Parts: sequence; C-alpha cells; structure tokens
Amino acid sequence: MSKPGASIDAAERAVPEIRLAGKLGGMSLPWQVAVLAIWPLLENVLAFCVGFTDRLISGRLATGPEQVAILDAMGLGGYVGWFFNILQGAVATGVMALVSRSIGAGDRNLAMRGLGQGLWLGIAAGVLSLLALQFGIPSLIEVVGLTPEAAVHAEAFLRVLAWSGPVSGAMFAINAALRGAGDTRTPFIAMLVVNIVNMGVSWYLAMVHGRGVAGIAGGTVTGWCCGLAVVSVVLLRRNGMLCWSLAGLRPHRETLLRILRIGAPQSLEIGCMWGIHAYGIHTIAKLPGTGNLGAHILAIGVESMSFLPGWAIGTAGAALAGQYLGAGSKEMAVRAVRLCWGIAVVLMGTVGIFFIFGRDALIELMAPKSELHKHLASPLVLICAAAQPFFATCIVLKTSMRGAGATTTVMRWSFGSMIFYRLGMLSLLHTQPWFDLRAVWVIFSLDLTTQALVFAWVHFRGKWLDARV
Repeated sequence: MSKPGASIDAAERAVPEIRLAGKLGGMSLPWQVAVLAIWPLLENVLAFCVGFTDRLISGRLATGPEQVAILDAMGLGGYVGWFFNILQGAVATGVMALVSRSIGAGDRNLAMRGLGQGLWLGIAAGVLSLLALQFGIPSLIEVVGLTPEAAVHAEAFLRVLAWSGPVSGAMFAINAALRGAGDTRTPFIAMLVVNIVNMGVSWYLAMVHGRGVAGIAGGTVTGWCCGLAVVSVVLLRRNGMLCWSLAGLRPHRETLLRILRIGAPQSLEIGCMWGIHAYGIHTIAKLPGTGNLGAHILAIGVESMSFLPGWAIGTAGAALAGQYLGAGSKEMAVRAVRLCWGIAVVLMGTVGIFFIFGRDALIELMAPKSELHKHLASPLVLICAAAQPFFATCIVLKTSMRGAGATTTVMRWSFGSMIFYRLGMLSLLHTQPWFDLRAVWVIFSLDLTTQALVFAWVHFRGKWLDARV
C-alpha cells in the first residue's frame, strides 16, 4: 500500500480509472459533485426558510420589551435545537461512513445492515436528547443567564421541542445512509415534507391558535414526524443497493460497534463543543445592555445563508471520499475533496459579498421596527462576511474527514483551537470595558481562521486517508 503522502502526490498527476457502484458509476468527478450537492443544497435552502420563518413569527409575536425577551428565548432555543441535531448527526456520520465504504466496495448486505443499525442508534440518541432536555431545562436557563421574562418563553419552547428528538434522530440516520449510498434526492424530498409541514403548522399554532413560541416548537415536531414517515415508506418500496431488510434491522453487534467507533468521537466532540458554545452564550447574555443574545441569533440567521452551499458541497465531499476509499483509491478521494474545497470557498465568499450590502434589509425583515437589533447585529454580519473563505475550508475539510471515518482526528484538532479562543480568550477579555458583542464575534472568527489553517495542514499531511471504518 502506498504512503498517504505518495497518494496525494499521485492525485496531482493522472486520474486513475475508478468506477463507483450505483448511480455515480461512469460520471466524471465534477458531475458526481454536482449530482451529490444539488439536493443537499436545495434541502439547506428549505432549512434556511424554516429557520427564517421561525424568526419571522417570533419577531411578530410581540413588540417592545416582550419582543426582546422572545427573541432572546428563541436564541437559546435555536442553540439547543442545533446542538441536538448535531449530536444525533454524530450517529449519522458513522452511518454515512460505513454505508459509503460498503457501497464503494460493492457490499450490499453491509450497506443494509448499516441502515438498519443506524436507525436504532439514531432513535437511541434522540431518546437521550429528549430526557436530557426535559430534566435539564431549568439548569440550562440558569447557566445561560436569561432574564425572567425570556426564561418563561424559553422553557415553553424547549419543553415541546424535546419531543422531536427520537424522530429526528431516526431520520438523520436514514438520510445519512442514503447520502452515503449516493442518493441525495430522497433525503431532499423527505426534508421538503418536514419543512413545509413545519412552516405551515408553526404559523397556524403560533399566530392563529395563539400558542406563541410553543406553537413554533409544535410545528417542528409535527414536521419531523411527517418526514420520517415519507422516507420510511420510500425505503420500503425500493429494491436496490439500499433498502429495508429484516436481516439489516436485526441487532448486529459488530455493525453497531463499527458505527459507534466512528460516531462516538464526534459525539464527544459535539458535547464538549456545545459546552464551549454554552459558555459563549452565557458571556453574551451577561453583556451590558439588552438584546445582545437576540441580535447574536439574528446575525447567525443571516450567516446561515452561507451554510447552504457550504454544507451541500461538504456533504458531496464526504460521500465521495468514503466511496472512493471503499473502492481502494486514495488518489480520487483526495481529488474529490479538493474540488469540493475550491467550489465552497468561491460560493461562500460570494455570499459574503452579498452580506456586506444586504445585511440591514435581512435583519429588518426578521426583527421589524427594532432599531436596537439592527444596531447590534449589523456589524456582526460584516465580521462574518470576512470569515467566509475560512468557514468554507472548515466545513468541507472537517466534513470530508468525518465521511472518511477520521472523526478522532477532527475532534482532536477542533478542541485545541476552540478551547484557546472560545474559553481562554473570552474568559481573559470579558471584563474589559471595551468588550462587547463585536469583540465576541471577532474571537469566534479568529477561531474559524485558525481551524481552517490547521485542517488544511491535516488534509495535506494525508493521515486521515488511513482511518479505519
């Protein structure tokens, strides 16, 4: 077997003739990236629309001080929902890595076992999310430091949102298996259902039925249930490289352990990462003045527009890295990731330019008639615009390494930078008289820049190609 460095050098020369199994077989590399990325991109657009709708609704439930309290509460709710989705995504990462390798190697039975065992692990992760949130809400609100008014709205939202855990956990795992097999269209259709139902039911419950932020969470739960039903029926009716099978659904210890070996480091990474983010939220909530947490979340809402192409391209890179490694070609795995990396930098950099000119209009749309939030959030979007190329690098390189099974590598290098900046620098500087929300975002951007440089070095070093799945 050639050394990783030699493999990467070979990637710069000739492209070996490797034919992938399934739908991707016979396609050129750029076309493979396009086919794998287009549906996740559309899916992310829908997810953005859902988050955008939630902010539109919450920003219109009240005015004045109560509007500030609601937006702060939704800020915490958004972070909790983001954390639990990514925690369940740790299982999904293990499923995707295993299925993509098995598809690349032409092992249909292993692919179906990966799907079945991933389903049970996804449900288990969702149940843990549900229990942790239901019992931990009061402590979480106290640690973050919300005002009493915001705390009431946050608890109402989170109590309902928690029930989406088992359903979303199952769906994350199923969608990851499908993407690993090269099918990104079916997850898009399922998420289309999730998002349409979510937007419609949230609007009805919150604005028509008068349920407030609890109604927004109720729409989220309903959407996940409908989406899971759709994707489950599709897999039941199909017959190809990946579908439901009794053998795949029976508990299989070896397959479960293989998924956990990949997903467990990411779970640890995400758990610690969320603790680090929670400290950041606590720091923001304790800043002098009002509206800081709400403005922070509004800026993230604008920034999430750049995630759309970034995560889509990263998903394509992860699937191709896994399949090409399964087919025995490190050279093509490297070439695929580098192509995705370049595309993401260009696309997210372009979105960053749009942020510079359109930020105030977007903030006004999410928080109408709130000059406070516009004043606080507008400079944050400018900071985020400057960080887009580094953010794109982090997304694609970390996602592709996880797709290759190198989750331990990602965890190790991510922690060092985050601990230094998001714990060390915030702890050191938060008592300074000049320290404000802009300073927090500058520190976050420095963290992204550092991680981008580190993971570029890790990528070119090449040891991630030898991860065992």
